[in-house]
Amino acid sequence: MRYILIFWAVPMGLFWGWYYLSYHDMHFGMLFLTRAVHDYAFGFYADILGIEASIIPPLVMRACIIDTALIFSIFGFRKRREILAWWNGFRAGTIQEKCEAVFRPELRKN
Repeated sequence: MRYILIFWAVPMGLFWGWYYLSYHDMHFGMLFLTRAVHDYAFGFYADILGIEASIIPPLVMRACIIDTALIFSIFGFRKRREILAWWNGFRAGTIQEKCEAVFRPELRKN
């Protein structure tokens, strides 16, 4: 599962980092971060798909949100026992008492 999260997070970080920097034309002397390459890339995809270039970023964002929800739901399903144990412990007050003991030293039981 660790590798799935890594192979999900790295491409997302790279894509959204490129998107933000190229959209705002913060290129730091690198051609691929310029607004011209940004417009060319989305124009190229728009020509292939036969739609306007301005429609593509919201579509990509929706796809990334769905992908993220899918990855985290798989992760949550695999860790459901640990999550349920944490939730039951939290509701019972054991975790809350431990958190208070960590953040409020005067409540520590010696």
